Amino acid sequence: MSHVKAALVTVCSALLLQACTTLGPDYEEPPVEWLQDWQTDLYGQYEPANAAQADLDFWWMAFNDPVLTGLIETAKRENPGIRIAALAIVQSRALLGVATGSQYPQVQKLDGAYARNDTWPTEGDNSGNNANFNTYGAGATIAWELDFWGRWQRTVESADAGFYASLTNQQNVQVLLSAQVAQSYFSWRTVKRQIEIAQENASLQQRSFEITSRLFERGQSSELDLQQARNQYLTTLASIPALEISLRQVENALSVLLGRYPGDLPELAGLDAELPVLEAVMIDEIPASLLMRRPDIRTSAWRVAAQSAQIGVAKADLYPSISLLGTVGWSGSSVNDSTTTLASSVGPSFSWKVLNYGRIKNAVRVQDALLQQAIEGYQATVLQAAQEIDSAAVGVVKTQEQKAILAESLDAAQRSLELATKRYQEGYSDFQRVLDAQRALAAASNSYVSNQGAHVGAVVAFYKALGGGWQPLSGEELIPAATRQQMEARTDWNDMLVAPLPDSDGEP
Repeated sequence: MSHVKAALVTVCSALLLQACTTLGPDYEEPPVEWLQDWQTDLYGQYEPANAAQADLDFWWMAFNDPVLTGLIETAKRENPGIRIAALAIVQSRALLGVATGSQYPQVQKLDGAYARNDTWPTEGDNSGNNANFNTYGAGATIAWELDFWGRWQRTVESADAGFYASLTNQQNVQVLLSAQVAQSYFSWRTVKRQIEIAQENASLQQRSFEITSRLFERGQSSELDLQQARNQYLTTLASIPALEISLRQVENALSVLLGRYPGDLPELAGLDAELPVLEAVMIDEIPASLLMRRPDIRTSAWRVAAQSAQIGVAKADLYPSISLLGTVGWSGSSVNDSTTTLASSVGPSFSWKVLNYGRIKNAVRVQDALLQQAIEGYQATVLQAAQEIDSAAVGVVKTQEQKAILAESLDAAQRSLELATKRYQEGYSDFQRVLDAQRALAAASNSYVSNQGAHVGAVVAFYKALGGGWQPLSGEELIPAATRQQMEARTDWNDMLVAPLPDSDGEP
């Protein structure tokens, strides 16, 4: 009985001691010192109150385009990248389970054995006797390294932060995917409209070429007019194949975003190429607060937290490892007069890597350097985010200003062509003025459409820079049903593939 009491005292003492200390730094989110001085008004797009702000979670609704909405919804279901990010959440959740299990007895082993032993007479032994007997035994061993220095606690902290980083990373993939689909979609409409304009200009120039051809045949026009008209028509005609190449490339890129093979885009069949006319983009929150909620910044913060905990894990190797060991064994034999025995042992174990020759300290330094790299990466991510917001905002404003100027330029080019054609028909000017006016109209038309596409692209980039376009998912929405069935057929996942996901808005 005294041995049992001693063992209990040992266990209780060790359990009390393991709560003594936790090595390594506690996580603190790196400060962004310049952020409080960043007071941009986003070139007039920030109004502190009463602004008609679009819903950042579904910013594409501001375009009022059902085709775009359908494409983004399809991409979020079928895109391989979004599925990989979702599977990374499942992976990190399983890794968190591994880390959590490390807090409990690390060695849990059951042994069993049975043997039949036979002996026979050897040559020269005429007794004719042989013997046989059976031996058997079973045992169990448990070893539990107590968390005296917080090694396992820090391991769980690191895995937990990694799990949350996978959540926010999946959200960031949603942000990027929504913007990529919208950019590709409006790029397709821009190029398609440019093809239409090139075809319209080619048709107009073809008529001029045909007229000069007839006039030249009658001797009423010079060959110079004929060749200039021919050159301009063929030059415009030659620009169309290059635009058609671009259109096909954009279609292929959009197909891949939708998780399809190139060319499978029935949604675009018969679609009008006109680009949308957008209202002014306004936000009513301080840009700095929107910036810090971007999923990529939250992911970077969680990664800093995960790496911070790894320092404590490495430091634990500098100190003694204290474990509880326990064994129980049972053995017996069929030999006459043999006894069956039952034995047990329990007690503490102590080990210390004293002569590590600086290896452990250098391992700690490695983890600290990795932490500082993660902190610098976080700072760089915040800087990059601020740059993206400011650049996108100025792009929205300036392309809108440019649009009004280019609209007037296009009107002037159209009017110039009308006047040049009329003066040529009435004999007041040569054909060169008509060619110049046609060339100017083609350039003005192309510039106007390019600006429309650039403005829409800037608006999409602005919403992306603000971190909009993601929605929280439930556990069942995370992995498609067909994929879940495939994974469950291979491995026992319990309910991990459909378990609810936590709120990722908190701080590490």
